[in-house]
Amino acid sequence: MRWWVYILLCTLLSCTTTKESKDEALTPLYTPKYAKSFSIALDSLNRKVLTITNPYQSDKPFEQRIYLLDKEQVAPTSATSIRVPATKISTLSSSHVAMIDAIGAAESIVGVSGVRFLTNEAVRSRATEIGYDSALNFEGIKAAGTDVMLLYGLYGDQSSMTTKLSELGIPYIYIGDYIESSPLGKAEWIVAIAAICGVQRVGEEYFAALEERYNALKQSAAQYTARPKVMLNTPYNDSWFMPSVRSYAVQLIADAGGEYIYPQNDSAESKPISLEQALLLASTADVWINVGQISSLNQLKSENPKFSAVPAVVNRRVYNNTKRTTESGGSDFWEGGTVNADIVLADMIKLLHCNAPTDSLFYYKRLE
Repeated sequence: MRWWVYILLCTLLSCTTTKESKDEALTPLYTPKYAKSFSIALDSLNRKVLTITNPYQSDKPFEQRIYLLDKEQVAPTSATSIRVPATKISTLSSSHVAMIDAIGAAESIVGVSGVRFLTNEAVRSRATEIGYDSALNFEGIKAAGTDVMLLYGLYGDQSSMTTKLSELGIPYIYIGDYIESSPLGKAEWIVAIAAICGVQRVGEEYFAALEERYNALKQSAAQYTARPKVMLNTPYNDSWFMPSVRSYAVQLIADAGGEYIYPQNDSAESKPISLEQALLLASTADVWINVGQISSLNQLKSENPKFSAVPAVVNRRVYNNTKRTTESGGSDFWEGGTVNADIVLADMIKLLHCNAPTDSLFYYKRLE
């Protein structure tokens, strides 16, 4: 081999390794304002890079870097890449379905975990059921032609699942909307989803409009001088789990001009309290929301006779986020509420400050 050919090959190989290294400096393309666990950038070859950081609850740091390539770009040899737009997507979460639908790419959805629970009738009628968590139907995922799998960032790194997906040659991406503590943080993941679908600009425009509407409602709620105290949830196995002050639900209450009844929980997760302590808290609350499977005041009272004396029950100010549910038990609050955060906030403002009846609400209903 001539010496100059040898030097040229070494130089090219060295450059390739550098360009695919995680240490390579990337040029920011989209830095979220509210979401904490993703970013989008360009590498030195103008390839789009989606970086996911800590998309689930864990003490161990995690980072996933995915190259989003058009059909002409060369794929890296040492990093995950997909061709965009992704045209055959399988997902573990109904909120991903709503995001994909919101950007006009619902036809790309081929597989969903819990498809029968979807409120999106079009996707429910044609998408493949891919199973749940440790019981995924990998054959079904493969048969559907899945070109990318969107994972639900909840149960850690899901190594058994991701190992099998890798064996099948199916790229996967963690979507961490679940761990975001604010409504706008959750909603901003639509930009990452849109990038995967090849329409990042559409996602950015959708989110910008949503952000404007949400913040306008938040500003209007700030004009109320009264801040109703809010109780959440119902007992579970003799314990009452109270969310963190950093949780989505508590942030929503604050943005609507309410006051969370249990600010003592400043941890990163819900904490159990005794039924006795919960009843004491409920006795000082103006409004009680998110009462699980309870559908009426009589049913709530039958769960525990002591609930009958709770002021929110006496004053008929108990609300549940179950107005939009399917016959199979699917909830549009958890499906479409993410991309309609402004509508969720509007509901919360109405029920906190106006004692709103059910017919004036979209996701919530007042228990009768």
